[in-house]
Amino acid sequence: GGGGISCVLQDGDVFEKAGVNVSVVSGLLSEEATRQMRSRGKSLKAKDGKLPFCAMGVSSVIHPKNPHVPTMHFNYRYFEIEEADGTIQWWFGGGTDLTPTYLNEEDAIHFHKTLKEACDKHDLKLYPKYKKWCDDYFYIKHRGERRGIGGIFFDDLDSPSKEEVFQFVKSCAKAVVPCYVPIVKKHCQDSFTPEEKLWQQLRRGRYVEFNLVYDRGTKFGLLTPGSRIESILMSLPLTARWEYMHTPPASSKEAEILEVLRNPKDWVH
Repeated sequence: GGGGISCVLQDGDVFEKAGVNVSVVSGLLSEEATRQMRSRGKSLKAKDGKLPFCAMGVSSVIHPKNPHVPTMHFNYRYFEIEEADGTIQWWFGGGTDLTPTYLNEEDAIHFHKTLKEACDKHDLKLYPKYKKWCDDYFYIKHRGERRGIGGIFFDDLDSPSKEEVFQFVKSCAKAVVPCYVPIVKKHCQDSFTPEEKLWQQLRRGRYVEFNLVYDRGTKFGLLTPGSRIESILMSLPLTARWEYMHTPPASSKEAEILEVLRNPKDWVH
């Protein structure tokens, strides 16, 4: 039940592919989706094997044309489940993260500081906790590296109260434009070489690997009967590349970003 709106921009002057999904959906959780939630510690009591749910959220993925402009993703969502005895379980989840092709420390600091300021309005403990959660979540296990330089990520957030969590989530969402748009404006006219474009394509291959193998939202969407596959896969780039045994030269700009992806940094202290 329900639905949503998907807006996708393709072949723009600045963005090769960018999309925003707004969704408000309801129905019955599939057995596989229920298993996934239970594996995260949710004690869900179904009635005749059925668990009614409703979920709503906004998500966006932006893949720029210029390899010096990072890819950015954000998603903020609310989930509600009705158990067999009528009890309502609810929680919020989401985050904002950055995936640069090349490392620019000034941009990384700006991005993380903006997100930290949004978190600090509510509790000084939130940013370090959700920064680590982001680094751990966007981990491509089979590559031994993160998808990007992180940001914040959280899930199953259901305390201290619904209104307080909602206010926190709104602060995070309002930080999306100021944390990212200045970086886009700064670099969208930068010159780049065919070799830099190739590296961007290879890094996008890693982005695809994470989203199709590990991403919880993609998995949930694909397991939901009647879901709109085009919207679920909106996060994938227009173009990507996989080369056999590609290794960048030591001490290169390409090797520099790989080092950070393998060993996440503290950008704000």
